[in-house]
Amino acid sequence: MFTVKVEKRIIRHCKTVLETHNFGNRFTANGTKDQQLTGIIGQSVVMSFFDLGLMDGLGGCDLGVDLIVNNKTIDVKTMGRTTDVKKSYTNNFIKLQDYFKTDIYIFCSYHKNKEELTVCGWIDKDTFITKRRYFPKGTIRTRTNQTTFTTFTDLFEIDNCHLNTVSNVLDLKKKLNHPLNFNKS
Repeated sequence: MFTVKVEKRIIRHCKTVLETHNFGNRFTANGTKDQQLTGIIGQSVVMSFFDLGLMDGLGGCDLGVDLIVNNKTIDVKTMGRTTDVKKSYTNNFIKLQDYFKTDIYIFCSYHKNKEELTVCGWIDKDTFITKRRYFPKGTIRTRTNQTTFTTFTDLFEIDNCHLNTVSNVLDLKKKLNHPLNFNKS
């Protein structure tokens, strides 16, 4: 895992994108405006690592393709938090997005108070399918700090310890560009 400070200009850009585009077009599980902003920030920061600009929202629903690296489609999944990320933490993934033609997931956490993005790691979709856990809508989940929440939709979870590790931006770029890191040709 590694953490970067999110530049103020990126946060301002992401807020503008959220104000000028409607990302709540699915029949369910669209996320709150705060959750949408968290996702836009995560995607924009990761895109900036690869010099791909920032998320602009012009294409509408991206169908799980936030960026393409080494001919692999990548979906950046970002959770909002108010604590620093730990290796024992879990990432959530809504089942509704499972059909997207995504090759790789990059899981991130955005610390809202510190305005920092932690890249928790990445995983190819085939491995994600074998390591994730499923929880139907309405399941009561208990966090590591013993607080609970009820799933608002069908949900998959994957722990940070099951993700491919990355130590910095260069390491992430190197691993995503290496063809031997993927199950698919």
